[in-house]
Amino acid sequence: MLGNLVDHLLMGLTYPNEGVKAAVCYLYGKLYSSPVGTERLSAHFTERLCGLFLNTLRHAQTKELQVNCLGLLKELLKSDHFVSILMNNSKTEEESENPDFLEGENPLPLVLKKLLLTRDEMLQAASSHCMAAVLVHSPSRYAPAFIHADVPEFLFECLSCTNEILIWSVYCCLLLLTEERLFFSKCHTVYGVESLVRSLRDVLQLNNVELHKQGLLLFTEILKRQPVEIKLFTNRGVCKEAIDVLMETVNCPVLEVAVEAVKAVAAFLRKDHLSSPPVPYEELQKLLEAVLKRCADLSPPQSNKRHASYLERAVSPSVMEVFISALNTLFTVMPNMRDKFSKKLVSSSFIRLTLELKARFCSVQSNPVLNQACSSFLYNLCLSLYSAMEKERDSSQEEQEMSELLQKGLPQLNYTVPESLLLLTENPESFCLDQSLCSHQHCFILLLYFAYTLGDRFVPEAELFLAIKSFLLSAQDCGDCPPPYIFRAVLYLLAVCQDKGKDLDSRSLCAIKRILDSLPDLGLVYVHCPLLLNFFLHYPELMGRFGHQVLQLWFSWEDCNQTETEEAGFGMSDQLNCANPLLPILKSNSSILLILLDLVCLGSVDVARKVLVTLRSFLERNEDVLVCDLLRSQFLQILQQLLVESSSASLQANRNLPLLLNLLFLVQLRSRDVRELDSTDFRLLHQVSNLCGKCTPRDADLLQPSLNFLYWSLHQTTPSSQQRAVAVLLSNVSLLELLQKILQCTWLWSSPSEPTYLSSEDALLCSGWLLAASLLIYQHRYNAEVHQTLSLDLTEVLNAIIFRKKKPILLLVSILQFLRAILRQNFSSLLVTVIQTTAQGAREPQLTSLEDSALHPLAVRQVFSLVVSLQNLLVHVYLQKDLLLSQAVVACLETLLEYLYVKNQDVALHVASQPWHRFLLFTLLSGGRKSFMQPEILRVMTLFVKYQSSNIISQKEISQILQEAAEAKLSELPEATCRALRLFLRQIQSSCHQMEPMQAGTVQTLLESLLGQTRTRAKYQDIVCLGSVAVSLSHIRD
Repeated sequence: MLGNLVDHLLMGLTYPNEGVKAAVCYLYGKLYSSPVGTERLSAHFTERLCGLFLNTLRHAQTKELQVNCLGLLKELLKSDHFVSILMNNSKTEEESENPDFLEGENPLPLVLKKLLLTRDEMLQAASSHCMAAVLVHSPSRYAPAFIHADVPEFLFECLSCTNEILIWSVYCCLLLLTEERLFFSKCHTVYGVESLVRSLRDVLQLNNVELHKQGLLLFTEILKRQPVEIKLFTNRGVCKEAIDVLMETVNCPVLEVAVEAVKAVAAFLRKDHLSSPPVPYEELQKLLEAVLKRCADLSPPQSNKRHASYLERAVSPSVMEVFISALNTLFTVMPNMRDKFSKKLVSSSFIRLTLELKARFCSVQSNPVLNQACSSFLYNLCLSLYSAMEKERDSSQEEQEMSELLQKGLPQLNYTVPESLLLLTENPESFCLDQSLCSHQHCFILLLYFAYTLGDRFVPEAELFLAIKSFLLSAQDCGDCPPPYIFRAVLYLLAVCQDKGKDLDSRSLCAIKRILDSLPDLGLVYVHCPLLLNFFLHYPELMGRFGHQVLQLWFSWEDCNQTETEEAGFGMSDQLNCANPLLPILKSNSSILLILLDLVCLGSVDVARKVLVTLRSFLERNEDVLVCDLLRSQFLQILQQLLVESSSASLQANRNLPLLLNLLFLVQLRSRDVRELDSTDFRLLHQVSNLCGKCTPRDADLLQPSLNFLYWSLHQTTPSSQQRAVAVLLSNVSLLELLQKILQCTWLWSSPSEPTYLSSEDALLCSGWLLAASLLIYQHRYNAEVHQTLSLDLTEVLNAIIFRKKKPILLLVSILQFLRAILRQNFSSLLVTVIQTTAQGAREPQLTSLEDSALHPLAVRQVFSLVVSLQNLLVHVYLQKDLLLSQAVVACLETLLEYLYVKNQDVALHVASQPWHRFLLFTLLSGGRKSFMQPEILRVMTLFVKYQSSNIISQKEISQILQEAAEAKLSELPEATCRALRLFLRQIQSSCHQMEPMQAGTVQTLLESLLGQTRTRAKYQDIVCLGSVAVSLSHIRD
């Protein structure tokens, strides 16, 4: 019967009357409101109702249907199963055809967002309530869908109302969204903080304490969780409004509201919230004074004794025994929550509290029931924490030993904290019960260790450091070696307190080394903590003996996910770099680099990979550390070892080698100035070029950094070194054969339809063309011997530029560089053999005209096609402000006209005087700043002056340029503009152009000023990385 009913109801949802649909939704809501109905209709919802219901809700027009749909949705959202179905529901065919649904987005968040856009506060409240009902099941699982749908933006907008129910629902929903980091990284908090602050100000006028508390709780969570790198308060006015609201809530007469307000103030006073000038110091001072005054009003009665004294007046031992026993029971009742429960208790100072209770009520064998409850509680707490923290260790025997120690020692540990610290300094010889003393000392050290790991530093660090040091010396004097789990705690506590005390003396360090030397494995006492790493590397005595092992352990334990994220490439975010605590240690002690490089050679593949990622981060962030020579020599040894021991297949499978090569290039990239290559450089050049010869074009991860390194070696060095480097590379036949294959892939690999980024394949092609162009130039310059030629089809090269669709900009730049190089050599090179294919595929076609014959291997039609393409390309990239490509295009146009002028002056002058050039000039001047003082315009003008194109550039334009240059502040012009202006002025001087005496004087004055600017202008870095491609700016420009 129920089956027939729901079948009819299902049909009702397809009925073209919203009144009928509303009635059906109401009945469905009643059915799903009962547990029995929910269970029996679970499959019905999953298989038949879900998609139809979402579609009905989405298209609902009448308020009656909207309300009833939301009522049904509210019932459904009580079930984890239904929430999962609704949030993962795939789109129906009807939905897929609807443009309102964005591809890949979940329909439910979009439907609920649509309801937020209505002006009906009842529907808005119901929508936000349903969102909260989804999120409460699992914020981490469902929040991203709402965030990607930009729901938070509309939730913040809803806060401008005065409807308490709607505001409460929005607060709850936003509070759940704060548990997802994406909520912050998408800058929703930056967008919404002003709305939230103003909402808090308005709701304070309402008599609703719970609403006040919920709003402050939301504000506190946002302030606490906001990432450091994303500024929350970018507007001084909003910051001052926030201070005013906090001031008002701190002074609220309702204690619960004031407490939440003080928490919000504590989060607000984070340095990064107040780092954007101007800082409102006067308002902050008033806020702090208000907080301090309120704290003084709320302080408990003062006493000369510690907090336990207050406890004594407030509670009785019997009450505390019940309280501690109840907490202890939870370890058994909720075993799946033990870990979280234990960490929460310790971070909330329950170890301190329990020790104070034992010291106050359980000394001299009093209150044995409370003592047993406290001891049992501490025992379960410590074992639970040990289990949670030591999951990586095979430590069943160690756990058993610790269990026995705690069972015996904790009931006797009824001392105050100062007394326990004194206990650590006692020597067993002066104690009648040596075993009892050791037991007490070890138990207290374990309690301190667990408390400190979770942030409860209830003993001042300086005092604890001295006490632990005394404990070590006592053990040294007695020849005692504490168990590994105790010594692990000792090392951790020393490391945590190191910055609060003086450096350890030689006796203490000897005691540590003696105990460590007695261990079969340093991993037994290792704790994965930056402070412990710093502790070992801080002392030369420890670093020299144990640094290698500690760093090996550090990288073995380090999170793989983080290193894989960091591996994304150059230009990693500051947050990832700051997350690696080894980087500041490396900066202060660069000798550690030797150990790291040793780990690359001798460590496991996983460890070596993490080391290389860390070294890369270090080099990217620390250009002031002089470690290049050290690293290059070590890299040479590693490469030699890899190349000798590995075959081509094993090299390609080596996951660490690309990182190593990237690192090698980074080291070279740090050398900004041109320098002479030394023997290490040439040996590296030899090894890297040999490595390239063993690869195929598909090995982009190996070849990209390798070609970058070879390219750098040709461009960032002196002429004498350049000549040797070219000889080394041209002698490597395998390298040139690989280069031939890479260039050939330009016509074989397909590019994306809209290349918004540079793929690894395109990046490799860019580096291949740039390297080929460089070798072509320098082989000709130094007349270097060639052992293997490159063969290129000129038609393919020209077509890549003329029909440039789907080509990334940097690839066009690279091909243009090659074309310039071969044009300069009149297509006659020992390195490159130029062939030409006709449309039918026949090579070297017969010449068809005298002009074609003179321009061979170019044809006149190709020249004009190329010129038009370069004009169009220049306009396109100029409007997009792509200086690199615009410089490459102008330089290619210059070289082409030089080639034509040598081959056939008439053709060259004809090309230079084409009317389209004047149109090009006007187009360039009509965009951007409408100024002649731009490098592309000046270089094009220089070209027209050089080839006497009076129909393109007149005396009027020349006068305008001179006037604008004379009025400009030359010191503020970019270097590229100054260089182009200097070329233009020299061309005017050397050409047959008639100038008035005043113009000639202006030209000379400008040239002298520009010469002075050149001498004083700071040097810039010539080699830069664009994506993953190394590019020499001077190579493109000159």
